[in-house]
Amino acid sequence: MSLVRRWQRLLPWLVTLACFLYLYSRLERAAAAEGRRLGPYLAAVFESISWGHWLALMIPYCLLFLLVDSVVVWRVIGWFNARLRYRDVLPIRASAYILSLVNEQVSKGAIALYLSRRNGIPAWEVASSMLFIMVCEYYYLLGWATLGVLLRWERFPRIFHLIPWLALASAAVFVLVHLFFSGRLGRGRTVRERPLFRAFRTAGVRHYAAVLALRSPAMLGAVVVYALALRLFGVTVGVGEMLGYLPVIFFGAAMPGPMHSVAIVLWVLLFPERPGEMITFGFVQHNFFIVFNAGVGLLFLRRASRELFASAQGR
Repeated sequence: MSLVRRWQRLLPWLVTLACFLYLYSRLERAAAAEGRRLGPYLAAVFESISWGHWLALMIPYCLLFLLVDSVVVWRVIGWFNARLRYRDVLPIRASAYILSLVNEQVSKGAIALYLSRRNGIPAWEVASSMLFIMVCEYYYLLGWATLGVLLRWERFPRIFHLIPWLALASAAVFVLVHLFFSGRLGRGRTVRERPLFRAFRTAGVRHYAAVLALRSPAMLGAVVVYALALRLFGVTVGVGEMLGYLPVIFFGAAMPGPMHSVAIVLWVLLFPERPGEMITFGFVQHNFFIVFNAGVGLLFLRRASRELFASAQGR
């Protein structure tokens, strides 16, 4: 194995380790300042939170996200593959959250395989729609993160000031890719005719814009919920201020590699006066979201499986 490949494998682990060492040192200092050991200090943080009020905020938000996410899948499948009812797509999207515990891309692949088997849609063409959704998700998060950085420029570490430049580069790539798949660039290339790229050949700019618009209520809802939830952890921020912070953290958490750890660290960097509360906040917000969605997916799994087997027997 070459030295470069070793570093590519090792670097994410080193970044994650550095993040946890930083968090541990901050917690140790905060606990020592209050004359406590680390365990009792964190226990006191957990005891101080009104978890009932917190659940009253988070559960409706998770359900809103499920509804919005299902709308996106429903519309994209309708544009590029087949007309389905929203109530038929919802159980599939919910059940796929179980696989999101492992990897979100794997869950998208499971949706493609499920729809192919249940509705007889060619698997690669459904996979094309899932890939289209993933590309739109990247631009959606990047767009909101760019707005967030510009709104709270001075509050972010300088490394995050690269996000607007990344957005400009990504916009240029989008133009080139769209021109290529629409046939106005690179004429005669057979790669664009592959089934995996069917959605990109069919999609117009309005389709990309529609997906971004359909997803935006989830982001706006998250901004309100996180601003209210943060008050339960002893930090008061306005909705406008949270609009600057949250998209950047979401963008970081969605990126591959150790960015989940970086996202938790960012809460501590933004609000250093309460390291225990911010570490707890970042940890429980992210993990409750994915675990709750997976739990909802279990509720829909039986129905989704029943519909799959019924369709298979019918064919």
